[in-house]
Amino acid sequence: MHRDTNPTILITGGAGFIGSHLATELLQHGYGVRILDNLTPRVHGPERHRPGHLDRRAEVVVGDVRDPHRLREALDGADAVIHLAAVVGERSSMYRLEKYMSVNTSGTAVLLEALLDHPIERLIVASSSAVYGEGLYCSYNGTTYPKIRRSPDRTARGDWEPRSPEGEVIYPLPTPETKEPSPLSVYAISKYDQEEMCGLIGESYGIPTTVLRLFSVYGPHQGYTSPYSGMLTEYASRLLQGLPVRLFEDGYQQRDFVSVYDAVRAFRLALESPAAIGGTFNIGSGRPCTFRTVADLLAAITGRQHLTPEILGIGRIGDIRHRFADIGRAREVLGYEPEVTIEAGLLDLVAWVEAEIAGRRKVPAPIKALGSSRLRV
Repeated sequence: MHRDTNPTILITGGAGFIGSHLATELLQHGYGVRILDNLTPRVHGPERHRPGHLDRRAEVVVGDVRDPHRLREALDGADAVIHLAAVVGERSSMYRLEKYMSVNTSGTAVLLEALLDHPIERLIVASSSAVYGEGLYCSYNGTTYPKIRRSPDRTARGDWEPRSPEGEVIYPLPTPETKEPSPLSVYAISKYDQEEMCGLIGESYGIPTTVLRLFSVYGPHQGYTSPYSGMLTEYASRLLQGLPVRLFEDGYQQRDFVSVYDAVRAFRLALESPAAIGGTFNIGSGRPCTFRTVADLLAAITGRQHLTPEILGIGRIGDIRHRFADIGRAREVLGYEPEVTIEAGLLDLVAWVEAEIAGRRKVPAPIKALGSSRLRV
C-alpha cells in the first residue's frame, strides 16, 4: 500500500497474543494502529483491562467484531484492515460449535458488509494451517496423498502414523498452498469460511485481499493459563514449576513452530507487497519439529533435564499427526524469511514464562543467543 503518509491500520482482535506483537511491528515501521477488541474476560480478566504489554501508542476501541455499529466506528479513518479477531482452538471447537461459527464466520461476514461502505486499500486475513487437516504425504514409491485421515481404529491401538488406503505407512512432506483443504475441526471449517468469504467479496467488490495461513505461532504473551494457549507455553510453565512435560500419542508428531516475531513481520510484508494481492501464503518456519524435540530443548533451557517427559499414549479428537509448511511462495512473493531459530525463540519464551510465574509485570528483554537470530520487541 502507499506509504506517502502514515496509513492507519485497523487490527481486529489486536489486543490478543499475535495482535499485540503486530501492533508493535507496525508502529515501529511508521504506521498508525487502531485496535478493535472485545477484551474477553477469558483472556484479559474480569476487569477487561487493556493489556499492559500492548504498545501505548495503539488506539483501542473496545467492541465485538459482530457489532456493526462499533465496527464502523473503528473503521472510520482506517486505510487497511488486518483481520485477526477469532475464537481459537481446534479441540474446544468440537463442543462449542455455535461460538466458533458465530465469531469466526459471522463476525467476518459483518466485517465484509461494513467494508462495502468503507473502501480500504488492503485487507489481510489471518487464516490457519488447520484448514489443511493433515499435511501432505507421500509413499515410498513417490505417490502423494493430499487428503488423508487417520483411522480411529488404528489410533485406538496406538498405531499413530497415517497410512495409504492400502495400509502402507506414508511419510510427511512440506505442505504447499496448493494442497486441497481438508478441515478436521469446526475451528478449521470456520477459518476456511473466512478465506472463502474474503476472497469472494474482495474480488467481487474490488477489496485487495491477502490470506496468510499461520502455522504454530509461539512466543511471549501467549497465556499459559488459557485453554487456547500454545503447547510450548504450557511445556515451559510445567518445567519451570518442576513438573514433567506431558506428551500426547508418542510425542513424535511433527509441527512447524514459528516465532511470533517472524509471523507479524509476514503481515507487514503482505501489507506492503502489491504482488500479494489475491494470494494465499503459508507462514511458518519451513522446518518440522517433533514435540519430543521441543520438550528436550525446553528441559535443557530450564535446567530440568532430569524430568523425563510423560508419554500419555493417547490421542485427542481433532488432532493431526504431521503438518509443516512449504514457505517457498511467501519467500518468493513477500520476501519473507524466518529469522528466529527454534532455540532462540524458546529461550525468549522461557524468560517470559519465568517472569510471569514469578509475578513480575515487566517482561525481560528477549534473550539473544544461539547464532545470528534476531528477536524484536
